[in-house]
Amino acid sequence: MSRALWDRYREYLNIQPSIGLSIDVSRVRFGDDFFAEMEPAMQRAFQQMDALEKGAIANPDEKRMVGHYWLRDSSRAPNAEIKRAVDDTWASIKRFAADVHAGRVRGERDHFLNLLVIGIGGSALGPEWIASALGAAKERMRVFFFDNTDPDGFDRTLAHLEGALDQTLTIVISKSGGTKETRNGMMEAAAAYSRAGLTFARHVVAVTGAGSELDKHAEKEKWIKRFPMWDWVGGRTSELSAVGLLPAALQGIDIDEMLAGAAACDEVTRRHETRKNPAALLALMWHFIGKGRGQKDMVILPYKDRLELFSRYLQQLVMESLGKEKDLDGKVVHQGIAVYGNKGSTDQHAYVQQLRDGVNNFFVTFVEVLRDREGSSPDLEGGATAGDYLLGFLLGTRRALYEGDRDSITLTIDRVSPRSIGVLIALYERAVGFYASLVNINAYHQPGVEAGKKAATEVLMLQGKIFALLAKGKGQTFTASAIAESIGALDEIETVFKILEHAVANVDHHLTRRPGQTPFDALYSI
Repeated sequence: MSRALWDRYREYLNIQPSIGLSIDVSRVRFGDDFFAEMEPAMQRAFQQMDALEKGAIANPDEKRMVGHYWLRDSSRAPNAEIKRAVDDTWASIKRFAADVHAGRVRGERDHFLNLLVIGIGGSALGPEWIASALGAAKERMRVFFFDNTDPDGFDRTLAHLEGALDQTLTIVISKSGGTKETRNGMMEAAAAYSRAGLTFARHVVAVTGAGSELDKHAEKEKWIKRFPMWDWVGGRTSELSAVGLLPAALQGIDIDEMLAGAAACDEVTRRHETRKNPAALLALMWHFIGKGRGQKDMVILPYKDRLELFSRYLQQLVMESLGKEKDLDGKVVHQGIAVYGNKGSTDQHAYVQQLRDGVNNFFVTFVEVLRDREGSSPDLEGGATAGDYLLGFLLGTRRALYEGDRDSITLTIDRVSPRSIGVLIALYERAVGFYASLVNINAYHQPGVEAGKKAATEVLMLQGKIFALLAKGKGQTFTASAIAESIGALDEIETVFKILEHAVANVDHHLTRRPGQTPFDALYSI
C-alpha cells in the first residue's frame, strides 16, 4: 500500500466508537472537491429527514407518515398515542415471550418449542436474517419459515416439524391481511395442524394492521393473540417492529439490545456533519459511484457466515425503496441500485473472478467483523488462525479490486450481536432515506410491487374462467387457442397455454392433455 493511499485512508476513515462501527470510503475515487460540491444537497437531505422524524407526510402517494425511527425511541413519536402504542407493544411482546418460555402459554397438548413464521418480503426477510445472524445452538425455540407460496417449500418445512406441530407456535404476519402468499401459507399450515388432529387457532398468533382481514379472522377464530402493525411502518423497514421483534424474542434474542443499537446509530446518523455521519457517507458514495443514476450494482460481501443473508435483506430495503420510475416531481427517471452478494471467503471461489477481471459495473461493500468467535482459536499454520485467514482474504480481495480500478467501501463492526445488528439496520435505513432525498424520489412506496400483485390476480381470474369452461364441456377437448377464444382472451393465449401446462403437471385440477402435431395443438380436457 502506497503512502498516498495510507494518507487517504487516515483522511476518510470514519470511526464511531459509541456504536462499534467504522466506515472506510478511501477506496472510492472521489475528488478532493466532492464533499464541498454535495454539501448543499446533503444539508437538504438532513432537513428532509428531520421533518420525516417529526411526523411530516414523507410518503406523499399514500398520505402517510414514515415512522420506523420511533420504534427504537418512542419519545420522538409525534404524539402520545403513537408513543403509547409502541411502548405497550414492546412490553406485550416481552410478556408474551416470557409466558411461552415458561409454559404459561402453550398449545392443546404441549409446551411450545418450535416457531413457524409465515410471511413474505419484509415480513420474512428481516426475521430470517436475524434468525440466521443471531441464532444459537441452544435457542429457546427453533424457528422455521413459510416465505413463499411454493407447495414443495411448504412440504419441506413441514417435514422438519413432522410429529412436532403440537409443540409449534405459528406467527402469521401481514399488514393488510390480504397478501395472497401469506394467506396461502396460513391455509397450508392450518391444514397441516388439522391433519395432525390439532386446532390451528390454539397454536397461532397474528401480526397485522388493526381491522385488517387477518385481524378480523384471528379475532373470529379466537387465535391466541394479535400484535399490531402500523400504517406508518413499511414492510422493508419493519424488522424493529413486532414483525421482527416477536420472532426474535421467542427465539430468546435480546430485543432490547437490538433496539438500543438502532437508537444509538440513529443518534450518530442524525447529525448534520456530513463527514462524521456514516449513513451520509454511504449515501454519498452510492451517489458518486453510480453518478446519481444507479449505474453500478451494489455487491455486499460480509466476511462472516452469520451475515450471509444480509445481502438478501438489503436487496429488499435498497431495491424496493430506490427502484422507482418517477421522481417526486413526476419526471421519469428510472432510479435504483441493484444489490447482490453472498459471503466471504466463499465468494473467492465464486464470482470474485468476474469482479476482479470482468465488466466494471459494480462497487463492493466489505463487511468486516473483528471478533472471530467467543473464546480462543487453534493455531492452524505459522501462528495463524482460521479468522486470520478470513481477514487475509478480505484484505487481499479489497487490494486486488482497488488495483483493478474497482471501488469499494468497508464497514467494520466489533462483533455480531443484537446491538450490532440493530446498528446495521438503522445505518442502512437512514442511508436509503438520504440517497432518496439526493435523487428526489419517494423511498417509501412501491407501485411496482402493487402492479405485480394486480397482474397475478388477473392471471388467477383467467384460470378460473378456463376451468369453468372445461368443466362445462367435461369430456370435450380444446386447444389453448380455442379456449382463449371461447373466454374472450385472444390477447392472452400464451397465458392460457401456460396455465393449462401447469394444471396438467399437477393432479389438483384433473386436467389431461392429448398431444398434437406441435405442443400448441395439444388438446386439453377434464
